[in-house]
Amino acid sequence: MKQKSTIEIYTWDHCPYCQKVIQLLDRKGVKYSRFKIDGDEAAREKMSLRANGRKSVPQVFIDGKHIGGCDDTHALEERGDLDKLIFE
Repeated sequence: MKQKSTIEIYTWDHCPYCQKVIQLLDRKGVKYSRFKIDGDEAAREKMSLRANGRKSVPQVFIDGKHIGGCDDTHALEERGDLDKLIFE
């Protein structure tokens, strides 16, 4: 399948939940833009504005739409909806 969407992830380097999302996307073989926001409060505020006020990481966006964090992304995968967002 060919990737048809743009994926963005806001992360911290030492965040296990960030690593879980990255591992999931890497297993799928998709490309994504990763924004490491460790200690960057301005970047975290920008992320929060895009993520409906959420300040935790990771925060995932597909084609500019807020998908959510680690649990949200894995729930989409379990339902089979993540592939629809990425490949269709």
